[in-house]
Amino acid sequence: MDEPSASRSERWRQRLQRIRAGVRRMAPFASGVLAALVALLLYNALVPAPQPLTTRQVKDTVAQVMASATPPPAYSERVYQVIRPSLILIQTRTKDANGEDEHGLGSGVVINDNGDILTALHVVTNSTSITVTFADGTHSSAQVIDQHPENDTAMLSASKLPDQIFPATLGNSNAMRVGDEAFAVGNPFGLYGSLSAGVISGFDRSFHPPSSTLTLEGLIQIDAAVNPGNSGGPLLNRDGEVIGIVEGIVNPTEGDFFVGIGFAVPIGAALGGGGGSPPY
Repeated sequence: MDEPSASRSERWRQRLQRIRAGVRRMAPFASGVLAALVALLLYNALVPAPQPLTTRQVKDTVAQVMASATPPPAYSERVYQVIRPSLILIQTRTKDANGEDEHGLGSGVVINDNGDILTALHVVTNSTSITVTFADGTHSSAQVIDQHPENDTAMLSASKLPDQIFPATLGNSNAMRVGDEAFAVGNPFGLYGSLSAGVISGFDRSFHPPSSTLTLEGLIQIDAAVNPGNSGGPLLNRDGEVIGIVEGIVNPTEGDFFVGIGFAVPIGAALGGGGGSPPY
């Protein structure tokens, strides 16, 4: 009987030791939990709870997010801002067969610091008077100082210049490709400073203006809308550089309005050169 009793006592002693060892192992964990609870209570006591967002704050946040996601301005907007100070409205007076006054209009662009204006020759042909209006509203009479009938282009000089001259930046039409963006700026039907956008449809086109005996060669074909009043205005690339001077349109009907095919003289030829880049 003594030996079983001793065995039971030994087993109880071993169980107590295991329990004590388990408690010792649990002590660090329990201490960590206790410390975390104390830290949480202190944080809640010292740091106030966040306040709910107001409707105004939500709206402001949404507006900021939307603004950051807004795409940059279209190329057409930037092109227009670049060329706008250089754009010219040209108004002419001629005599018809009966000696009566006829009025015409066209477009032009300032191309140098002297304020010289490049335009289409047919805009000013046979004019008894030429009036130009600069972007700042300055009006002046003007006269032809140079012309290239083979390219239907002319250079005008105004008798009165504005206080500041903003010549356009001239580009290189030889650097363009079919499908590149093209922008025409002018005064169609007298609507001052209108911009139309499209692409270059082709190169080295021929065009016989109705009022001319010459056939123009080496033209740029575009699908940017041009109409009466656009003639002489600048054709621009996506950087706002002048790559041509708007010449005319093809319309298979009797109408005098745009049906999708317009032509421009490359800037080099417009200035009297033979290539697509300016001669200076």
